[in-house]
Amino acid sequence: MPDTLTAAQPRSAEILNAVRSSFAEKGFDGASMQDLAKAAGMSVGNFYRYFPSKAAIIEALIARDLEAVGEDFARVITSADPMQMLRDVLREHVEVKHCNEDFPLWAEITAIAQRRPEIGAACGRMESEVRRYLLTIFSHATGLPLAETERRFVTHADFVVMLVSASAVQPPDRRTGADELTAMVLRTINATLDEVARSDVKG
Repeated sequence: MPDTLTAAQPRSAEILNAVRSSFAEKGFDGASMQDLAKAAGMSVGNFYRYFPSKAAIIEALIARDLEAVGEDFARVITSADPMQMLRDVLREHVEVKHCNEDFPLWAEITAIAQRRPEIGAACGRMESEVRRYLLTIFSHATGLPLAETERRFVTHADFVVMLVSASAVQPPDRRTGADELTAMVLRTINATLDEVARSDVKG
C-alpha cells in the first residue's frame, strides 16, 4: 500500500476517524467520495491526495485495525500468563469492542469483501496475521516448537478467528438471547484454548 495511505500518518489517521462513521452509516456503495471528503472537512481534490478510492480507505481501515490487534497481541505475549491474557483480550473484543461503532463498519467490510477482490485480499491478510499471532502465543504458552504448534493447532487458531470475526458482525441490538449467545461464543473460545493449554510440555 502506498505510504500516503498508511494509517500511521497523523493526517491519514484523522481522515479515517472522520469517515469511519460515514462508511458504517451509508455503506460502501452509498457513501460517495464527496460525502467522505465532507465528513473529513476537506475538499474532494485534497481528499483524493490521501485516498484515491473508497477501496483504498477500506484497506487503510483494515490496516489500522490490524495494527491495533498487533498491539493487543504484543501485550499478551509479554504477560506473565499469555493464555490467560489472551482469554481476556478475546473477551474484550467479543463483549466490548464489537458492541459499539465497530459492528456496522465490520458488517459493511465483510459484505464488501465478497464482491471486491482487493478488499477480500486485505481481509484475508488480516486473518492470516491474526492466525500467526495466535500460533505464536500457543507456541510460547505450551513450549512446543512453532512448526509443531502450527501442525497441531492451526485449526484451533482458525476456529478462534472465525468466532471472533462472526461476533464482530452481529448487531448489538440486545435482542432476546444476545447475552446468552455472547456467553456461548466465549465458552467455546475458552474450550478451544483449553485444548491447546493441555498440550503444555514445559512442566
